[in-house]
Amino acid sequence: MADKRDYYEVLGVSKGATEAEIKKAYRAVAKKNHPDMNPGDKEAEARFKEASEAYAVLSDAEKRRQYDQFGHAAFENGGAGGFQGGFDFGDMGDIFGDIFGDLFGGGRSRRSSYNEPRKGANIRASVRVKFDEACFGTEKELELTLKDECNTCHGTGAKPGTSPTTCSKCNGTGQVVYTQNSMFGMVRNVQTCPECRGAGKVVLDKCTGCNGTGYTSSRKKIQVSIPAGIDNGQSIRIRDKGEPGINGGGRGDLLVEVIVERHPIFKRQEYDIYSTVPISYAKAALGGDMKIPTIDGQVIYTVKPGTQTDTRVRLRGKGVPSLRNKNVRGDHYVTLVVEVPTKLTNDQKELLKQFELSLNGPDELETATEGTAGEEKKHKKKFKK
Repeated sequence: MADKRDYYEVLGVSKGATEAEIKKAYRAVAKKNHPDMNPGDKEAEARFKEASEAYAVLSDAEKRRQYDQFGHAAFENGGAGGFQGGFDFGDMGDIFGDIFGDLFGGGRSRRSSYNEPRKGANIRASVRVKFDEACFGTEKELELTLKDECNTCHGTGAKPGTSPTTCSKCNGTGQVVYTQNSMFGMVRNVQTCPECRGAGKVVLDKCTGCNGTGYTSSRKKIQVSIPAGIDNGQSIRIRDKGEPGINGGGRGDLLVEVIVERHPIFKRQEYDIYSTVPISYAKAALGGDMKIPTIDGQVIYTVKPGTQTDTRVRLRGKGVPSLRNKNVRGDHYVTLVVEVPTKLTNDQKELLKQFELSLNGPDELETATEGTAGEEKKHKKKFKK
């Protein structure tokens, strides 16, 4: 046994740890390394066995006292504890029930009643909206198939005049306990009753209106209010529009994911909007007023003389309204891109030559003209070949 790790080290607790601390530590280690959570992982399986062995000793006051005094030697060769590696895990059913509940039962406490009222499951749906609808809010209508309590049996699932009977397999508890031998000894596993599926009752004479389910399905129209400022991928919760509850529990919720269509010119980042707007060469050079499209419509912006391409301007308060406060809005950032004309008349070309001449003198104009003529000759020779 000399190669065995210290049991306190295995569980990650101090030697002065309380019983509750030891139980909590073991539960965490066992859950993390349980074979069902790590299929095929031999190392995890070994850690699980090691932790279970440590807990079997440290959770027992007498065995812990012997271990603290003699170490692993206390359980060698029929020593003080008479252990010989054969652990009795019969008293660990509670903690194993907790672990298996977390692994397979959605975290339901072993002490909770399986046939207590439980809230129904949530339903998920999606709705498409336009860019401006997401910015300013809108109303949409969804048509969904929803379950309701059967009007014939009022949710019992039993034929009128009859009633569900107590499940004989679980005696109305909604859960069954399986005890099995394992390499650690006897292990108790608590599971949902397969006969009544946790309800605690079974229906012998089924209602013809719902075939014993207690519910009927129908198509219904649901109004969805899209709040101003919602972004793509966010969801809206509509309470009590999900699946009906179990054993008298309340209905679940309807979760509607909002899918925002792309806008041809606007892009959104949180509550700010970005766009690119072309500006003429003359307007960039001389300055003046120009129209810029926003989600509020066209706005007039005064361009400064000598504006360069890729200049970014900020339109304060022209972005998306905040979800928390519709009176607070983001900004709109506009990138101005100077357009270079591709088709010019002879008169326009002459005017541009004069403009260039006034800026740089005749030498620069001649060089530019020669370069253009040379390029044209190259193109002509290429096409002749």
